[in-house]
Amino acid sequence: MSEKQAEISERVQDLEIMVAHQAQTIEELSEELRRAFETIERMQRTLKSLGHRFDALEEVATPGPESTKPPHY
Repeated sequence: MSEKQAEISERVQDLEIMVAHQAQTIEELSEELRRAFETIERMQRTLKSLGHRFDALEEVATPGPESTKPPHY
């Protein structure tokens, strides 16, 4: 094999290695992104649930308006 062919072969091999590493990195980032979205969705559900609970507690704890007329009427 000539020197030029050996150089080209080495460059191709280096590129193949680089592509393999990039593919692995993309897979890892994709998995991390999936986990982050799951966490966000879980947190949104929890926040919504807590909001409903807070609203229910607020209704019970907050006195309603007086239904009788004050004595000066």
